[in-house]
Amino acid sequence: MRNIVAIVGRPNVGKSTLFNRLTQTRTAIVDEVSGVTRDRNYGVGDWNGKEFSVIDTGGYLLDDDDHFNKEIRKQVQLAIDEADIILFLVDGMMGLTSMDEDVADLLRRTSKPVFLVVNKIDTSDKEYAMAEFYSLGFERVYPLSAVNGAGTGDLLDEVVKDMQEEQDVVLEGLPRVTIIGRPNVGKSSIINAFIGEDRHIVTPIAGTTRDTIFTRYNRFGFDFYLVDTAGVRRKQKVKEDIEFYSVMRSIRAIENSDVCVLMLDASAGLESQDLNLFGLCRRNNKGVVVVVNKWDLIEKGNNTLKEFEAGILSRLAPDNDIPVVFTSVINKQRIYRVMERVKEVFDNRSRRIPTSELNGQLLPILKQTPPPIHKGKIVKIKYLTQLPTPYPAFVFFCNLPQYVKEPYKRFVENQLRSLWDFTGVPVKVYFREK
Repeated sequence: MRNIVAIVGRPNVGKSTLFNRLTQTRTAIVDEVSGVTRDRNYGVGDWNGKEFSVIDTGGYLLDDDDHFNKEIRKQVQLAIDEADIILFLVDGMMGLTSMDEDVADLLRRTSKPVFLVVNKIDTSDKEYAMAEFYSLGFERVYPLSAVNGAGTGDLLDEVVKDMQEEQDVVLEGLPRVTIIGRPNVGKSSIINAFIGEDRHIVTPIAGTTRDTIFTRYNRFGFDFYLVDTAGVRRKQKVKEDIEFYSVMRSIRAIENSDVCVLMLDASAGLESQDLNLFGLCRRNNKGVVVVVNKWDLIEKGNNTLKEFEAGILSRLAPDNDIPVVFTSVINKQRIYRVMERVKEVFDNRSRRIPTSELNGQLLPILKQTPPPIHKGKIVKIKYLTQLPTPYPAFVFFCNLPQYVKEPYKRFVENQLRSLWDFTGVPVKVYFREK
């Protein structure tokens, strides 16, 4: 499980710019989801082989009557409670402000690592501007320019050095299923529907990390662990921003899952925050089952269900090979079907295709429909195999991988899906030089 690095500070000090800088340090595709909670950002950074999640705590409104806005205080406190490492960002050109001092006052009370980052120090002759920030009392003060990256390496060297190695909990190889979604869509209700009255079949595992509760469900031929972050007692001192709290919890829960059940409210449909949660699942290579709850409250016609499902899948495109189940959790309608789909998606995510079968069935199709000629160059695919990853990933060996463009990769993925069942899971396709 990754460490979470939270960027905090008053408005207009460059938090989003630093966020972009940290997430762009990845050599692979940048995992970035904007708008999960208003305009906050979630991303993944990588430095010296260590991956970490990054949270930009933007998204509050200024209150001219309060120099230290309540929203800033809430977010700083949430970062203290939920993050592993905190980057306290200040503006070196603007200088020390009373709002900086208020943020510092909160951060001094935590035992978690806090790095004071003085932004907009892009040349050595500007380092004199840092002097006044030492009065805030933090041992670790780092100058940098989030815009051009100066000083970022020195900061990250120290940040990753402070990271604690965390091991995933090993749970007998059973599927790990997490219920995610916006507030008030029925997450707690479906958990209770799964395990509620039959507590004798539940075996809680004590000592798991991050306050996540693993509950084993073994009934009706289903055997899986329910990853339950609901019901964790919230600290009384925190006047919580529900959306910010839920996204930080969701990140941890998604990373610790095999299959995520994304719950929607039928009356609200698929909203932007749902799309961003779906994006988190896909970028973390998790299986997904979409559950449309409160279906009993919808007035129905002849094709209401089919039209509703088609509307959801069109908005998930191009990643729309996803099972959709319509439920009324309060009436326990189609709960069994949710379990069936979860098991199917887990099996699809774990599917291994023998190399001989892959080449025998897919290679003739690719020879018949080769990649388009690019700059007079002909790409010839020689051989393919599945990578030993927890999710479906395939490597195609060819002579000129740099000329294989995204549309053809999508075509190859569609062929894989048509030949083998990968419903509900992402399929990764890579082209490499043989």
